[in-house]
Amino acid sequence: MPSKRLEEKLTKENLWIYILSLLSKKDMYGYELRAEVQKRFGFKPGNVTAYRVLYSLKLKGLVEIVAKAGSGRERKYYHITRAGVEELERGKKVLRETLLKL
Repeated sequence: MPSKRLEEKLTKENLWIYILSLLSKKDMYGYELRAEVQKRFGFKPGNVTAYRVLYSLKLKGLVEIVAKAGSGRERKYYHITRAGVEELERGKKVLRETLLKL
């Protein structure tokens, strides 16, 4: 069905916007991000997919890794950069403008 394909394109295939949105609220580690995407947005990204998107965002300078101590060991938290905030805002604008045209 076309609506199912649209749902896939707006969620799993554009996971970056959901991740940046969550990171704009607070730093999170990878597993926490996956769980929060499912809780807040209603879909569960694959484990490998989430980390591939995070890696890509890091390469583009949209997120950075911050090491923080937690539950007995150091953990990698992802932090949105200024460029990431700007890209998130551009993505939201594209979505708003596209939906307004319907």
